[in-house]
Amino acid sequence: MNRAFNRKKDKSWMHTPEALAKHYIPYNAKFLGNTEVEAPKGTEVVKDAVRKLKFQRHIKKSEGQKTPKVELQISIYGVKILDPKTKDVQHNCQLHRISFCADDKTDKRIFTFICKDSESNKHLCYVFDSEKCAEEITLTIGQAFDLAYKKFLESGGKDVETRKQIGTLQKRIQELETENSELKQQLQDLEEQLMIAHVPPAGSICIKPQMSTDVFDMVPFSTVTPLEPVLASNGCPPPPPTTLPPDIRKDLFGAEPFDPFTCGSADFPPDIQSKLDEMQEGFKMGLTLEGTVFSLDPLDSRC
Repeated sequence: MNRAFNRKKDKSWMHTPEALAKHYIPYNAKFLGNTEVEAPKGTEVVKDAVRKLKFQRHIKKSEGQKTPKVELQISIYGVKILDPKTKDVQHNCQLHRISFCADDKTDKRIFTFICKDSESNKHLCYVFDSEKCAEEITLTIGQAFDLAYKKFLESGGKDVETRKQIGTLQKRIQELETENSELKQQLQDLEEQLMIAHVPPAGSICIKPQMSTDVFDMVPFSTVTPLEPVLASNGCPPPPPTTLPPDIRKDLFGAEPFDPFTCGSADFPPDIQSKLDEMQEGFKMGLTLEGTVFSLDPLDSRC
C-alpha cells in the first residue's frame, strides 16, 4: 500500500465536479468485508487489515462460499455500498468519517479505506477487490474529498454541519420507521388473537344459553310469581274460571266415576240388572278361596 489520498493543489482529477457534487460515480467490486483497526490511518494499519480479510476469504472459498459483489456509489457526501441487484444499501460511509484511503501496488486488485462507525465510534477498515478499477476508485474517493473540502471552505464550515444534521435526522427517521413497522406487526398479532378467541373452530356447534327446563322440556312453574291476567281485546279482564261443586268427584281424565251398583234399575235392561244384582249379593256373602274367606262386610269377624 503506497497511495493515500491527499489534497494537493492543481491535481488533475478523472471526473467533473458536477458528477460528484450533483450525482455519483458508480463502480462494481467484490467486498471482502470490514474489520476493526486500532488507528484511523496508516499504511501498515491497512496492510494488516487486508491480510486478515484475505485469509478469511480463503477459508470461506474453501467452504464453497463466494465473495459477494457490491456496487459503490461515490459522491461528495460519502461512499455507499449497495447490493447490485436489489439496490439495498448495506453500508453508508459518510465522507467526513473516512480518514484514510489507499490501493495496493503489489496487488492492483485491492483497495481499501478506513471509516469511523457512527454508532460504536470504532474505526473500521473496508477492503474491496476490483479487477481493473482499484486505482481509479481510490482516485475518485480522493477527488470527492477535494471537492468536499473546497465546499467546506466556501461555506465557512456550515455545509459540513448541515450534512451532519441531515445524517442524524435520516438515522432517526429510519429508527422511527423500524419502530412503526414493529408496532404495526404487534397490532396485527393482537387482532389475530382476538379473532381466534371469538370465532369458534370449524365444524363446532354454537350453543346458545337457554332457560332451564324440567325433565319434560317444559319451563318449571313457580308459585312465587303469580300469573297476571291478560286483558281481552275489549280491554276487560277475562271471566273467572268455572269451578265444579266440591261434592262432584272426577277421575284422572276429568270424567265422573261410574259405579254400576249405584245405578237405578231403569238404567239397564232387566236381564243385565238381574245379573248385576246377583254379583252384588255374591260380593256381600264373601268368596272362599283355598280355605281363606274374604268378605267385604266389616262386621264379619272371619276376616
